Amino acid sequence: MGGKKKLSLKQMDRAQIKKDEEDKEKKKKEKTAAAPSKERRSSIIAPDLKNEKIVGELKKMNVLTPYAVASRFNIRISAAKDFLEELEENGIIHLVSGNHDIKIYKAAN
Repeated sequence: MGGKKKLSLKQMDRAQIKKDEEDKEKKKKEKTAAAPSKERRSSIIAPDLKNEKIVGELKKMNVLTPYAVASRFNIRISAAKDFLEELEENGIIHLVSGNHDIKIYKAAN
């Protein structure tokens, strides 16, 4: 028999106006917060093998690992592995050591 008392029309109107204002503020905050939170995505495509600048930068590095190349050129690790294998086939770098998990390369002289 009990329960919550029914609100008057004026009270319901005030509650609705307050809820609408809160929703507008919430949407405003979502829009402003969403803009700067864009992440930098890694590229799937490996850099060009014929680019002198990229090859020169690789020769400056002491040790070439997939992680080092991926972080330097902002590409995925799988793309960096393929890129290093292509460089090895072309004779630009040579394999120093490695196993099935990681391979370590060094620039050829």
